[in-house]
Amino acid sequence: MKFRVERDVLADAVAWTARSLPVRPSVPVLAGMLLDATADEGGRLKLSSFDYEVSAQVSVDIDVEEAGTTLVSGRLLAEITKNLPPQTVEISTDGAKVVVSCGSAKFTLLTLPVEDYPSLPAMPAATGSIGSDAFAAAVGQVAVAAGRDDTLPMLTGVRVEIEGDTLTLASTDRYRLAVRELAWKPENPDVSAVALVPAKTLADTAKSLTGGAEVSIALSDADSGEGMIGFEGGGRRTTTRLLDGEFPKYRALLPDSFNSVAEVQRGEFIEAVKRVSLVAERNTPLRLAFSEGQVVLEAGTGDEAQAVEALDASLDGDEVQIAFNSAFLLDGLSAIDSDVARLQFTTSTKPAIITGKPADEEASADYRYLIMPVRLSG
Repeated sequence: MKFRVERDVLADAVAWTARSLPVRPSVPVLAGMLLDATADEGGRLKLSSFDYEVSAQVSVDIDVEEAGTTLVSGRLLAEITKNLPPQTVEISTDGAKVVVSCGSAKFTLLTLPVEDYPSLPAMPAATGSIGSDAFAAAVGQVAVAAGRDDTLPMLTGVRVEIEGDTLTLASTDRYRLAVRELAWKPENPDVSAVALVPAKTLADTAKSLTGGAEVSIALSDADSGEGMIGFEGGGRRTTTRLLDGEFPKYRALLPDSFNSVAEVQRGEFIEAVKRVSLVAERNTPLRLAFSEGQVVLEAGTGDEAQAVEALDASLDGDEVQIAFNSAFLLDGLSAIDSDVARLQFTTSTKPAIITGKPADEEASADYRYLIMPVRLSG
C-alpha cells in the first residue's frame, strides 16, 4: 500500500474516526483503525473503526500508487497526523510496519492483524433525511436531560420516534424531561418507527455530521433483529446498537393545562440564576417566587451565605413559589432558542414546563423541558 494525501484532509478524517475507538478495548485489535486504499474514483482512502457497539467510517480522496489495506493503532495515528507539518503526507506499508512521512518527519508504526478485525455492520436502508444543522441543534436540546447512570441504561438514551414526516426526540433522567419535535423527509410517508439511541453517541454523531447539508438516518427494521441505527452525511457514516429496555411513557407526564404562565428575558434569567446559585450548597435548591411584574430568586439559608435578586417578569394566573435544582434549571433555559423563556406551572409541587415564547401564539412549542420541583421543608 502506498498513497499521498493532504495533511489537513487526513488529520480531520483520522480524528473523526478515532472518536469512537474504545478506551479499554476488550481485545487489542479493536484499538485499531482500518485503512483501505483503493484506486476507485481516482483514488479513495476509507478509514474505519468499530468496537461491536459503534462503527465509524469516512472516505477521502487520495493519490494512490499502490492499493492495499492495513490496521494500525487509531489513537496513535490520530496524535501523529494532528501534529504533522502542513504538507503532503505519504503513507506506505513496509512488511509488518506502516511508514508515515511528511516533510522531514517520519514515523514507523507496527500493524495489527487485519484478518482478526471484525467486519463493520452494513448500513440499514435509509429511513429518511433531515438538515444536519437542525438535527444537531435538536439533539443538543434533548441530550441534556438524558441520565448518566449506567445501572438504568434505558434512561441514558434518547428515544427517537418517527411518525410520517415528524421526528420526535425525548430523554429523561427522572428529574427532568426534554422533548423536541421537528419535521423531516421520510423515504416512506407512512413510516412509523421507534428507537432508543445512546445519548452520548447520538450527541457526538449529530455534532460531527454538520459538514454536509443533510443527514440520512437509517433504522434497521424489527424483523432484521439487528437493533441498530445508522447516520450518514458529508462523506461520513456511523452506526450504533440500540439500547434495550422500556422507556417511560413520557407523554403522560406533560400537563395539558396550567394555573400560571410566567415570561422572563432568557439571557437575564440565566445570568441571575448563575449568580444566586453561587451560594447554594450542593443539593440545595434555588427558590423562585413569581408575582405580577417580577420574579425573586433566592438561595442559601439563615445559617449560611445567602443571595437574593429580583428580575422583571410577566405573570398570567396565580402567584407561584417553587424551587428547582439550579443546574437542571440552567440546562433547560440554555436549551431553548428564544429570547424569552416561558415557564408554565400547575402547582408548586408539580412539574413545570419551560419553553421558548412561540412566534405564533396559536402554535404549540416544538421544544418542551419539564423539570421536577424540589420540595421545600416546612
